[in-house]
Amino acid sequence: MQTLTPITLADELATQGLSHTTIVMHLGRHRETIGLWLKGGAADGLAGFLARYAQAKKGPRRARQVPATIKRLIWALRIREPECCGQKIAYFLEREHQIWLSVPKIYEILAEQYVIRSKWRKNQKRGAVPTASGPRVVIQMDTVALGGVFAFTGIDIYTKEAAVMLRPALTSEDGAVFLQTAMAHRFTGRVAVLQTDGGPKCKGSFAQQAHAYCDRHRIARPYKKNEPAYIECFNRTLRKEGLGWGTYRVEDLPRLIPEVHTFLDRYHYHRPHLRLVPMRPPLTARSAQEARLSDIYGE
Repeated sequence: MQTLTPITLADELATQGLSHTTIVMHLGRHRETIGLWLKGGAADGLAGFLARYAQAKKGPRRARQVPATIKRLIWALRIREPECCGQKIAYFLEREHQIWLSVPKIYEILAEQYVIRSKWRKNQKRGAVPTASGPRVVIQMDTVALGGVFAFTGIDIYTKEAAVMLRPALTSEDGAVFLQTAMAHRFTGRVAVLQTDGGPKCKGSFAQQAHAYCDRHRIARPYKKNEPAYIECFNRTLRKEGLGWGTYRVEDLPRLIPEVHTFLDRYHYHRPHLRLVPMRPPLTARSAQEARLSDIYGE
């Protein structure tokens, strides 16, 4: 049955007073389609709507395939601009040849000649979540944004020893300074695994120096909150019992550094940790003098 016949039947059924639901059941078409037919018939009359509908179906359609000349042009641009992405090829096509083509279509054409492979792998294997059987086996590091001030934090997941350094910026250079200081004064010696997130602060200078202090630098998978659980727990403790939940400016650093020293001294030598058996502070055997020498991370 051709389309024009259902349009006529829909109009006749509507003239007899049948509801849209009944017409839909009789013709087996979508309710919105029936509504458009009846609305067009009411506006132009059945004969006028049928003529307009038939005219719209005539005429040549635009070719869906990209001409071979444009394909060759795209491949030439790929050769001319090494490792050029689809967005840049679209830019050169529009700027140099006044050709507008979607980026997905460009990648579809490139796939005819090249193996297209995404550089970002969502499910990239990163190994099992490391566990610690002793001190200096796994160190987790992260940051806490405090407004205009950033706290670089680290924790030994076995002994629960922690390090904190306040910095005015969140760059890989700041991360490298924290890494050097923490590994020299708190996490002395070489560790088996250093785990961080994949943020910019853990790349560049930080990543270049990380292997000098660890056997493996592991990047935690995004949205997997169980992987950095220890450092996230410590960050919450730093906020709740140390610096609070407010925001600070760079001008507040001279005031915040002594507060960090006080918090670390209490955390290491006075506050018992629930995960340590028996429950005790992380560092009970070291003297207060050694604490002052180690807790210098705010400077």
